[in-house]
Amino acid sequence: MLLPDRNTVDRLLRHFRAQERTVQDRPCDLSARRRFEDTAYTLCVLMGVRTAREAVLAAERYVTTSEIRNREARPPCRH
Repeated sequence: MLLPDRNTVDRLLRHFRAQERTVQDRPCDLSARRRFEDTAYTLCVLMGVRTAREAVLAAERYVTTSEIRNREARPPCRH
């Protein structure tokens, strides 16, 4: 199975959260809502799920798990 680039998912997740705040601040701004929905759709496609909520949860798990794996894979620091 192909996995999306962790940095792309992380960036998209941060973008989603920023747009979420914008839509909450300006609920009548249709262009902001469209951008938010487009970002949610892209997250759904990348994470292979059907809803934005599932996509956000999957993206958060994926980014966090990838960060932990990267830390564990690094050789220990030598002083």
